[in-house]
Amino acid sequence: MSARVVHRYANQLPADDDHPYRTGAWRPNLVEYDADVLELVEGKLPADLAGVYLRNTENPLLPSIGRYHPFDGDGMLHAITFAGGTASYRNRMVKTSGLAAELAAGAPLWAGIIEPPAKSLREGFGARGKMKDASSTDVVVHAGRALTSFYQCGELYAHDPRTLESQGALPWTAGFGGFGVSAHPKLDETTGELLVFGYGTKAPYFQLGVLDARGELVHQQAVPLPGARLPHDLAFTEHYAIVGDFPLFWDPELLAQGVHRPRWYPQLPTRFGVVPRKGGEIRWFEAAPTYVLHFINAYEDGETIVVDGYFQSDPMSRPDPADGPWAGLKKMVDVHSMQARPHRWRLDLATGKVSEERLFEQISEFPSINGRVGGRRHRYAWTMTAKPGWFLFDGLCRLDLETGATQRFAYPDGVFASESPMAPRPNARAEDDGYVVTFTTDTVRDLSECHVFDAAHIDAGPVAKLRLPERISSGTHACWTAA
Repeated sequence: MSARVVHRYANQLPADDDHPYRTGAWRPNLVEYDADVLELVEGKLPADLAGVYLRNTENPLLPSIGRYHPFDGDGMLHAITFAGGTASYRNRMVKTSGLAAELAAGAPLWAGIIEPPAKSLREGFGARGKMKDASSTDVVVHAGRALTSFYQCGELYAHDPRTLESQGALPWTAGFGGFGVSAHPKLDETTGELLVFGYGTKAPYFQLGVLDARGELVHQQAVPLPGARLPHDLAFTEHYAIVGDFPLFWDPELLAQGVHRPRWYPQLPTRFGVVPRKGGEIRWFEAAPTYVLHFINAYEDGETIVVDGYFQSDPMSRPDPADGPWAGLKKMVDVHSMQARPHRWRLDLATGKVSEERLFEQISEFPSINGRVGGRRHRYAWTMTAKPGWFLFDGLCRLDLETGATQRFAYPDGVFASESPMAPRPNARAEDDGYVVTFTTDTVRDLSECHVFDAAHIDAGPVAKLRLPERISSGTHACWTAA
């Protein structure tokens, strides 16, 4: 492997840092690399694997103002490009205006999500305001640009998907709906459209937008909610966007006092809003109370809309005193504590009624599908299993939603995966005909690799392993874009 150091950042974190999400598997990376030909350490790289696997990572370069949440960290993109049976790698910090300001100041300027906004030293972004737009949550490729985003809303930052060259923020995104754009824009590969949304603390509280295949914002619609909510994801079908109104949101009485404290209201129902993608009347459907962090997919089945996602049985579980000073933080990001399981809702457009069912008993999250069936009927999902008590992925699953069959691949202790998108073969004849790609963080051997799986046989293990220049931090979301 031939790797070149492009840039090296100074380590400004505390020398004695013991934060569980700035050390260990979450140790930030300080070096940006170009590696043109990665070393194949095991197996054979498929010749028909052609495209780019991109992953976004929370990668803090400076200490925090007060308490640090792992989702506060600055964004770092990692990209591996596959072509002709070879692979190259690059990583770059997401050059947000907030990061530039803090590097210039040599100190943090914004408080994170656990601290009150008043602790921030400057105005900023976010659904609640006065936050740094870290652009570290998600990444999606649309109209030839890799767009990074932040879960508390902000700007969409554009990059070349292969070189990761920064192209700056999309100008319209900062003021979208008065909130900015949230993480989890949804790409419809059939039409080339991108669905975006934003949310905040001022009525109507939610905005939906549609970008055409050229990347132009061609539609925007308010989705009025009863109050400030905390949506994290969006689903879509061929003709509709599906908006979730979940009974976990900032306490309205405290919010009126400037305090942003989320509470769980199990006496309230979940509501799904069905919004025509080209604009029109919104219909609401009530279901059992839960919180959905991520949807799997949705599609139309006659007069029924089928929505698959992750039902949380305990969205706000109580901290375990045995976890010491990190007890509350660990519960915030532990899908086992949330009891997140794949679930299906059927919204009957004729009767207005909802039926729902659990699809699998196994706890998992962070799903991927074959993007070619996004918004259409799907059969398979590839999801991540997690280490109990941690936001760390310890394996992958392949779920067959028709038969209920599952496959699982588990990593050994101390080795963790990344969100693992499905990469269809160029001339695929089946929904699971292709590959699944992931980055690993191996804290035992202090290295990282890229692993490629046969999407139809996850349990057989990787068909190829490639060495990266350095061990990379764990992170949140990833995507695949074909060549």
